[in-house]
Amino acid sequence: MNKFKGTGVALITPFNEDGKVDFSGLQKLVDFQIKNGTNYLVVQGTTAESATLSEEEKTAIIEYILEINSNRIPVVLGVGGNNTKEVAKKIDFFSSYKIDGFLSVSPYYNKPTQRGLIEHYKVISSATDLPILLYNVPGRTSSNISSVTTLRLANEISNIVGIKEASGNMEQIMNLIANKPEDFLVISGDDALTLPHIAVGGDGVISVVANAFPKRFSEMVKWALNGNLELARQKHYELLEIIHYLFKDGNPAGIKYILKLINICSDKVRLPLVNVSPSTASKLYELVAGIDDTLV
Repeated sequence: MNKFKGTGVALITPFNEDGKVDFSGLQKLVDFQIKNGTNYLVVQGTTAESATLSEEEKTAIIEYILEINSNRIPVVLGVGGNNTKEVAKKIDFFSSYKIDGFLSVSPYYNKPTQRGLIEHYKVISSATDLPILLYNVPGRTSSNISSVTTLRLANEISNIVGIKEASGNMEQIMNLIANKPEDFLVISGDDALTLPHIAVGGDGVISVVANAFPKRFSEMVKWALNGNLELARQKHYELLEIIHYLFKDGNPAGIKYILKLINICSDKVRLPLVNVSPSTASKLYELVAGIDDTLV
């Protein structure tokens, strides 16, 4: 599953000021990623505000991205939810698209047991022959996929090929890396923890900050994976404070504000999300202005 190693970018969904999807901005963003070293695109994850997109918009977006990407880099589609039957149905439907795999967040709100999580993933994985990446983000779902559960799924289900780990629990992540099958990927879901995650044996990142800084962040990831931690540390610390402020007023409001600053798209978000506060905007502007070689 080398296609999912390195830097994946959790793409935002650009909106026009009238709230409609900005397909021109989306094309600009995708081309910007490919030009600057992103290894694969992740479409309709949390950062894409997928919870506020209609089914028609979701279909139009993935079809548009596949068209403009034109097989240049792999594309992973986010399909998740807390209704197992409906998730499986959607995965089955999109399996006919020319995508490279799925990212499926663990069921939220229901707060399933570990046995419930195992049964959920068994069902949805049987709906497709394409690779599936698990997505563990207990801060949003209110339930954690334990390392024991992940390892069981990794060993028992052939098309579950990796996990985006955003628990922030490095002990859990290290236990997973130490005991996983050789070809199972453990991918960081936290930009700020990506360097230590790779240093202990992780396989890369699905990133938010790389929407705006694909060259810097993908180079950091590449150097870290190649064992050049000195160069990787340099890029890590250049972006660390920006990463902190990106999430201060919620995601993707912060990254959309930076994308506005570098002329990719507007910073429009859909309710219930709102734009960053004036104080956060001021700090982000200052930090971005301090980077002397931002690519647009």
